[in-house]
Amino acid sequence: MMIRLLCVVALLVARPIFSAPVYFVAPNGSDANAGTKAKPFATLERARDAVRMRRASQSAVRETITVWLRGGDYLRTNTLELTAADSGTAGAPITWRAYKNEPVRLLGGRTLTGFTPVSDATVLARLDDTARGHVVQLNLRALGITDFGEMKSRGFGRPTVPAHCELFFDHRPMLLARWPNEGEFAKIAGYPAGQKDEHGGQLGELTGGFNYSGDRPRRWRDTSDLWIHGYWAYDWANSYEKVASLDVEQRLVKTLPPYGHYGFRKDQRVHFLNVLEELDQPGEWFLDRRSGVLYFWPPPIKNPAAGTYRAAETLLSLLDQPLLKLADVSNLTFRGLILEATRANAIEIRGGASNRIAGCLIRNIGNTGVVIEGGTGHAVVSSDVSDTGDGGVSLTGGDRQTLSPGGHFVENCHFQRLGRWSKCYVPAVAMTGVGLRASHNLIQDHPHCAILYWGNDHLMEFNEIHHIALETGDVGAIYTGRDYTFRGNKIRHNFIHHTGGVGMGSMGVYMDDCVSGTEVFGNVFYKVHWAMFIGGGRDHRVENNLFVDCDPAVRADGRGLDKSPVWHNMVDDTMRQRLAEVPLALYRQRYPEMKSLDRYYGPPEGPAITGAAFTGVPPDDNMVVRNVCAGKWLEAGWHAKPESLQLVSNLTNASPSLVSTPNDQSPATDFTLKKNSPAWTLGFQRIPVEQIGLHEDALRRGLKRLSSAVTPEK
Repeated sequence: MMIRLLCVVALLVARPIFSAPVYFVAPNGSDANAGTKAKPFATLERARDAVRMRRASQSAVRETITVWLRGGDYLRTNTLELTAADSGTAGAPITWRAYKNEPVRLLGGRTLTGFTPVSDATVLARLDDTARGHVVQLNLRALGITDFGEMKSRGFGRPTVPAHCELFFDHRPMLLARWPNEGEFAKIAGYPAGQKDEHGGQLGELTGGFNYSGDRPRRWRDTSDLWIHGYWAYDWANSYEKVASLDVEQRLVKTLPPYGHYGFRKDQRVHFLNVLEELDQPGEWFLDRRSGVLYFWPPPIKNPAAGTYRAAETLLSLLDQPLLKLADVSNLTFRGLILEATRANAIEIRGGASNRIAGCLIRNIGNTGVVIEGGTGHAVVSSDVSDTGDGGVSLTGGDRQTLSPGGHFVENCHFQRLGRWSKCYVPAVAMTGVGLRASHNLIQDHPHCAILYWGNDHLMEFNEIHHIALETGDVGAIYTGRDYTFRGNKIRHNFIHHTGGVGMGSMGVYMDDCVSGTEVFGNVFYKVHWAMFIGGGRDHRVENNLFVDCDPAVRADGRGLDKSPVWHNMVDDTMRQRLAEVPLALYRQRYPEMKSLDRYYGPPEGPAITGAAFTGVPPDDNMVVRNVCAGKWLEAGWHAKPESLQLVSNLTNASPSLVSTPNDQSPATDFTLKKNSPAWTLGFQRIPVEQIGLHEDALRRGLKRLSSAVTPEK
């Protein structure tokens, strides 16, 4: 027995004890170093290469590897590109993360210092009286900065392009000098020549330009780089266009191709930008691209604790590439980092599996925060995304031909102030494909929709969404549309409140243009115009929701029966084509309700119903069951009637059932029903409101430290 014990001890002593390999990187390190804590690497690329070499050894395949980034700024003049060679495994992942509580920033811009007061008499004469003495200047060319990027047309229906250079102050984007000022718009006064739009209204021809009112532009001395932003015909379609000519006598503006959208409609909103004379309030700036001189009116930043004004960082975005790009990478995590001031997307992930963006602060980005395309099981978790030019996180995954899920998800993330440039259809979360998820997120202060999805079997749950559609109209907090094959999607246990909207306003859940087959269960809607909107679709199930002070709770129409060409062609051409694009046998097996379309289009195996025989598609089989409504309940029109809906066991006029009267500050937890409410006897199920929105975890606690870090330690 003693001999056996001694042998075991000898084996244990002889066997080497391996610790998980780690590498260190620091801004003041050297790539000639060994990558240890005492002698860190200097660049991310050197750490990447060290990990590759380590993983190339067969004995290291099962090792968990951590790359620790010491605090400071990592100035990026190119993308950090990772490939399959940089992957971990499910049992041995690779993590890149900030070391302890040290703020780490991947920076695509340059900090600016050395501003001086404007002294050029010509420039001073062009400035507004209120601006003189406040505007400062900096010669960027003298600093070696010569690539300012290029302003390009962007917005609705435009391809995504990197932004021009932008100015950020105290970690917030500043405004290109504009007229009218932020929050205000000029109006299209008319146009030289008109045409009919698809609905029979009048539009001005795009090549002919439009007229404006007033004489403000007479004071602009240089309009060679003048741009204009507008909602040219509809409140859900904007774009930025370069001005070709400005005739101050005729008050006529013409733009260069690709022009706006649809045409010019009288009284639609526009504003001019990139005008030195309009640098007339704190937070505005202007860059003279010929001279390279940047003019800026810095806003005062008050220190609440001391009651004094403090200095703040001024930052110019320069990088026109993503900060991080992962191609066919798997089982890799980036954790606890700040990613800031690129003119492109912050992070791009294509292919691969099970990568994580965790506890990161992504801000001041020219395009979108995170773009995920293809692969499986990628996630953005417990991260904050703010002040992007386009959207927040875009997920594309799964296969609509096989209905295989992609498994990507966005969870416990805070999104605010997105869509700085593109405005429309650049949501906080975009989901395209099959089997994607958005859960426990907080989405606020957005010009358009919060969650936009296309495809099948997506899940949107436990999100809080408020103050969206702040600059647009005819938009939904959660939106999809125009496809009978988008089925199996679930919208449940969300809190949607205080939505905005101009013109037609905004909707809570917007099922547009005959899209069908969505489950909307257990949500709370508060102060939402058209909270649940069924726009001509079928087979929706609206169940167990609480509606308070909405206008109304449920609205439905039957546009699929309209005889006008724009709507008849939609269901006869567009919707028929989209049915043909998917394997119908598979879809009809997964979603049996689709078989009811046979009576309008004809069965797949038989002759199609076309021509005069095709009379449209009604909004049938929509179930509205066991909902509770305090306030306006139901509206139906445009070829739909209340009896078009299957209304079962709903409690209306339910204000007496609420425990307390909600107010504008009410959190989701305030929307509870009394124990004696008739809703319970109707079968209403308790909504777990305490689970809605963000939840505290170690990653979010780390984010609080990052958010408070004005300038990372060197």
